[in-house]
Amino acid sequence: MADNKDKRGIKELKAENERLKNAIEELATLNDIATTISSTFSLNEVIGRIVKKCVRHFSVSQCTVTLLQESDPDAALKTFIRRADISGEVNPCRLDSQLTGWMLKNKKPLISNDIRNDDRFKITGICEQPIHSLLSVPLVLKGRLIGSINLFNKKSEENFSEQSKKLLSIIATQSAQVIENARLFNEEKTLKIMREEMKLAYNIQMDLLPKKAPEVEGYDISGKSIPAKAVGGDYFDFIPARDNGLVFCLGDVVGKGMPAALLMANIQATLRGQIENELSLQKSMQRSNSLLFRSTNEDKFITLFLGKLDNNTHEIKYCNAGHNYPILFKRGEKSATLGTGGLVLGALEEFSYKEDAVIIERGDTLLIFSDGITEAFNEEGEQFGETRLEEVVRGCPDCSASEIVDEIISSVRRFAGKMEQSDDMTLMMIKRKE
Repeated sequence: MADNKDKRGIKELKAENERLKNAIEELATLNDIATTISSTFSLNEVIGRIVKKCVRHFSVSQCTVTLLQESDPDAALKTFIRRADISGEVNPCRLDSQLTGWMLKNKKPLISNDIRNDDRFKITGICEQPIHSLLSVPLVLKGRLIGSINLFNKKSEENFSEQSKKLLSIIATQSAQVIENARLFNEEKTLKIMREEMKLAYNIQMDLLPKKAPEVEGYDISGKSIPAKAVGGDYFDFIPARDNGLVFCLGDVVGKGMPAALLMANIQATLRGQIENELSLQKSMQRSNSLLFRSTNEDKFITLFLGKLDNNTHEIKYCNAGHNYPILFKRGEKSATLGTGGLVLGALEEFSYKEDAVIIERGDTLLIFSDGITEAFNEEGEQFGETRLEEVVRGCPDCSASEIVDEIISSVRRFAGKMEQSDDMTLMMIKRKE
């Protein structure tokens, strides 16, 4: 009788020792993972270390960390990163989409020790390493599912246990905030790089625009462009002609930001090449259109006004490719608009543009502008419009060209109030002196 008690006592003692040993190992594992993953800000390193520790401690063939990102409030969460550590030269089997769907619905740990016969999953195709067991726990942060840690295939014949599930759940709880911090750090780092690149792009774009207005005897000329974003798709240019005339242009690329800025630089270089070949405005526009059509996508267009001033005859020849009609203000007379030309650039590969001419008299002012001026909205949803634009110009009869340009921009901003600038604003003014 005493022997049985002694044997039972020894057995219970061994079991307790084993339990304590396992508890110590689990605490050591938790401490090891917590220390390891907290020592880096790199998202890839954090995930890699979690995977490595889990593969070793749980003795599994595969471990993946799947993170979810909600790019659109109305869109389903999607897996966007996956890391695995694999024992042996085998390819990992993937159940990402099925696991993601299950986790999104249930948000709780999952054990399957016979996945082939588990109705919750459907295994299709052939894999070099078939999946026979699975343990997956959610990564939850402040009640929000951000991903899951998934273990595949115990190396031994034993099954995933409730104790394994408990330990992996604790690891997931420790890891969720660290992973989120690493992800935010990566995003901040990426954003900083993007800002630096955009700043560089802005400086490059500003260098492409005229540094100062040209000096033409008898004329006061000014131009300015203010992008809605760091870079924009509007541009203006002054190009001295070989016959001592002045070629000038103002363009507006469909869209904003970097894509529009790149296309703007493209058309600027193209147009300068045509002008330097001493082609007529009509031919310059026609060739630029064909080149643009062949080098860009079908949804890329540019509106462009191209003109040439002869300061001896005071004639302005022009060609308008779908741009807002420039306004010619005449002292004591009704203003006129310059619309002759044709379609926006890039719409058709071959198009015959037309050109026209006007005489600019003493005291006349030619204003060329992009739709970011007239289509600026205020808080009531009203547009600035051409009527207000004309009122501003006529209200500054004795101002210089640059003063009028600045006053127009100030008037638009006052009109818009708290509304953000939604489009690039570009202006060019050519004023013949009295």
